[in-house]
Amino acid sequence: MMRRASIVLALAAMLAAFAAPRDDAGAFFRVGRIPRITIELSAEAEASLRAEPRSYARCAVRDGDREVAAKAGVKLKGAAGSFQEFDARPAFTVNLDKFGAAEPWHGLAKFHLNNSVQDESLLSEWMCSEILRAAGQPATRVQHARVAVNGRDLGLYVLKESFDRDFLERNFRNPRGSLYDGGFCQDIDGELELDERAKPAGAAKPSQGAAKPSQGAAKPSQGAAEPSQGAAAAADERADLRALAEACADPDMKQRWSRIEKLVDIDDFIRFMALEAMLGHWDGYSFNSNNYRLYFEPGRKARFLPHGMDQCFQDPGASVLDAPHALVARSVMRRPEWRTQYRRQIVRLLDEFDATRLAKRVEPVQRRIQEALREIGEEPARLQAERAAEFLRRVAERERSLREQSAAPEPKPLVFRKGVPVAVTGWHPMSEVEDAVLEEVEIGGAPWYRVACGESRRCVAGWRRSVLLGKGRYRFEADLRLEGVERLADDDAARPGAGGGIRAGAGARTEDGLGSGERKVAFAFEVVEEIADVELEIALRASRGSAAFRIDSLRLTRE
Repeated sequence: MMRRASIVLALAAMLAAFAAPRDDAGAFFRVGRIPRITIELSAEAEASLRAEPRSYARCAVRDGDREVAAKAGVKLKGAAGSFQEFDARPAFTVNLDKFGAAEPWHGLAKFHLNNSVQDESLLSEWMCSEILRAAGQPATRVQHARVAVNGRDLGLYVLKESFDRDFLERNFRNPRGSLYDGGFCQDIDGELELDERAKPAGAAKPSQGAAKPSQGAAKPSQGAAEPSQGAAAAADERADLRALAEACADPDMKQRWSRIEKLVDIDDFIRFMALEAMLGHWDGYSFNSNNYRLYFEPGRKARFLPHGMDQCFQDPGASVLDAPHALVARSVMRRPEWRTQYRRQIVRLLDEFDATRLAKRVEPVQRRIQEALREIGEEPARLQAERAAEFLRRVAERERSLREQSAAPEPKPLVFRKGVPVAVTGWHPMSEVEDAVLEEVEIGGAPWYRVACGESRRCVAGWRRSVLLGKGRYRFEADLRLEGVERLADDDAARPGAGGGIRAGAGARTEDGLGSGERKVAFAFEVVEEIADVELEIALRASRGSAAFRIDSLRLTRE
């Protein structure tokens, strides 16, 4: 009987393995061989990437002496801080079957090559991916690669798998849903790019070599008919995203929570939010509406996916109890039961941040990085070794901080004496554009936060700070200094709140901050709940000029 049962179990395991989608990329990411990738471009393709870096140019791709794809596509990637022009050291997205048939390379049809200019240790993306997946959160896997373009050796890059249909097949039961790209600092109420469209059940997956629309091809309008998630009738392909944005805007908080709960996997989202906070992912969805994907799986609730984790662990003492900024995160944290669940998740996830265990897991990766860098030169190897040691020290410090914070009591609202202002400190930068200048400067012997427009002539940037307040009326004040501030070209002249200014919560500014000069500005608001996280903002919304806010003048008064 025991032998028969063993045979049955073995056959069941074999059938399950046979039925499971093949993950050819798994061995590549586990074994960790650092490949040598060469991207070969014609003169015309080089010119195209200089002129239109975000559009695909045709190329050939090689791994050592082996040709991987003869008709691949490559484009430049990166946002503020990481984007570099073609003739510098750019980051790339490589699509092997963009312009013709190609076999997957180690199970990958599309992948990213990150220049890691914001993480000289080359370890942040890898570490975060390992932690996330160990905690049950779908995340792209990470490797490294030495990259050359037309014979120009660019050095060691961070290689990441792409969020595409193959990723969905490896991580979800149903890969035929809608996958949205958060883009640069866009929340769910923005014009998110639809990377993968919902397909009806039984729809055939395009072959690897099937023609794909070029990046510049016209996209269907938002009202165009597309297959719904498993439904036979055509429907608005963005209805799922719009429904979630509308739920987050419901002024009745109880109704808002009910609507969100029907659309989002709350348990998963709370774990996602806790992991972003614990990683110190200040540039992720929860705290900056940036670096994320959103997947609507047919028949299931929406899942948020983390991205762009090259700046994690920068501040080992970063609070996990600060109020998040993004629409879904802010709404979830305002419900007491969900906030309590969030605190419990922080405690449950602590073991994933065991610094000793993480250091052991990274050892073979670090050895391979060092071997690859020493082939380039002793100086690059020495520099990376120093940065890696610093990174691991921050990881250890982060674990200590997380354990202390997990035992800390729930934050209390700010305490006020009526009419006596309280200084507001601890501001965090934010930007919805790539070229805004944010800096701390000294003017007249005093410290100021200054934000200035870049060459794009579109600036929406500044600083934010969340504060926990009790029920009552408040007044937020600041000293403001303007220099040549002009209204955004696409802003209606009748729209209030142009230029530099301050605000609290979701309330719109009623006073314009245009032109030049110094002035005192104020924003009055009311908290109607017993306790609420309120986001304060000092910002510039303009096409030209700069705004500065005197730091010691940023004060809050309970009236």
